[in-house]
Amino acid sequence: MPFVEPVTLAQRGVQLVPLGLDHEAGLRAAAADGELWNLRVTGVPRPEETRGYIETALTMRAEGSRFAFAVLDELSGRVLGCTSYHDILPAVKRVEIGYTWYAKSVQRTHVNTTCKLLMLTHAFETLGCHVVGWRTDNFNFASQAAIERLGAKRDGVIRGHALRRDGTIRDTVMYSLRSGEWPEVRAQLLYLLDKPR
Repeated sequence: MPFVEPVTLAQRGVQLVPLGLDHEAGLRAAAADGELWNLRVTGVPRPEETRGYIETALTMRAEGSRFAFAVLDELSGRVLGCTSYHDILPAVKRVEIGYTWYAKSVQRTHVNTTCKLLMLTHAFETLGCHVVGWRTDNFNFASQAAIERLGAKRDGVIRGHALRRDGTIRDTVMYSLRSGEWPEVRAQLLYLLDKPR
């Protein structure tokens, strides 16, 4: 039995559903909203690579190393982006959250905070994780700020860790959140979602 079972998570008008090939057109449209594939520090698929991106995610799901979600607007069904549990380590009850990107029109809205609340609640309260981690490019300052806003702790930097799409070698900034920190982080996420914008 896989550590992460298929599940749909929903709250505040945002729905996370297991990513499938039926989301291809929606993912293409979400990525086109801002031409996100042109960002140097992310792995958003180019339009012609979208099907392969989904197929890779499904292969990784079958292997137990990644569980990808399509992020949907709950009312319209519009695909807003993608996010995943990855580097799933059942023996130590650890997952990372990543492969996350959203259409430009929903960036800096409640969508990312809601997704993280859903995924963290599921990771800590359903999967029983001890640790949830994140990793990001050392030049992806927006991602680092978003992870830090969640209350995650910066663990350090792995230098010369991975290739970017353009062939350059990136340093990777690592973050984590432990289960004992979750109640305070949960309260903060709810506060951020409930405060007037």
